Amino acid sequence: MLNLENMTDFKIDVDFLEKIIKYLKVESEVELIVSDSSYIQNLNREFRGLDRETDVLSFPLESEGVLGMPLGSIVISIDRVEQVSRELNHSKDEEFALLFIHGLLHLLGYDHEQDSGQMRELEIEIIREFNLPDSLIVRSS
Repeated sequence: MLNLENMTDFKIDVDFLEKIIKYLKVESEVELIVSDSSYIQNLNREFRGLDRETDVLSFPLESEGVLGMPLGSIVISIDRVEQVSRELNHSKDEEFALLFIHGLLHLLGYDHEQDSGQMRELEIEIIREFNLPDSLIVRSS
């Protein structure tokens, strides 16, 4: 289940995101916050010590696996969605979905900076399943 807090005017295709959640067999609630670049930059500075904007942040809860408890929160910058979708010539909805997938995989415990490619492989599988363009970690490999 998706709990959405949209701080922007961007229309979110919640049904599509719910299909991604279902595909990954996530049974816990996922909080999704859609913000602008200054909001996500503040979070990035506060929680990661990086004083710069970013596209997506994930905040897994320590109670993962506890029945009825949320999985965590994903924050997506709509400013970055708009910028990258223009640069790569695909839709904002596609870029948004890519960032959502990336954030959701982090909530599920995947870490492309430390694993041996498992997150990238699963991301590729999901991208193909939902007919999306390559994501950042796929484009970078």
